[in-house]
Amino acid sequence: MRLNGACHCTAVRFTVELPEGLAGARRCDCSFCAMRGAVAVTAPLDGLTVTHGADRLTRYTFNTGTAQHHFCAVCGIYTHHRRRSNPNEYGVNLACLEGQTPFLPEVQVMDGRAHPSDGGPDRVAGVLRFTPAEAG
Repeated sequence: MRLNGACHCTAVRFTVELPEGLAGARRCDCSFCAMRGAVAVTAPLDGLTVTHGADRLTRYTFNTGTAQHHFCAVCGIYTHHRRRSNPNEYGVNLACLEGQTPFLPEVQVMDGRAHPSDGGPDRVAGVLRFTPAEAG
């Protein structure tokens, strides 16, 4: 699955290849991801190409510095991050991808508070469910 993506103001635009499609969509419950609240899908490192505005991206790291979270410096939207759990992958903000929505029926929440890289189990901490309200 190949998609185009952009931040909110479109200063940053990119293309992404998602080998698993939306099947790997997930969230994380670590301190940072819990506050960010984005649903991320998986891309290999060579599967994301910034096509416009690379100079507008800013990066945030914390703790071990392995995870590198990228944001638009203009509008502040998180576009993608290099994963700590697998540094050969990007997590890509599903809401930034053309024609996609983060409001999936179910999204697994990974246990980032007891991170596998710190010796914790690689486990699902829970599931978020979205049920649309009835129209009318």
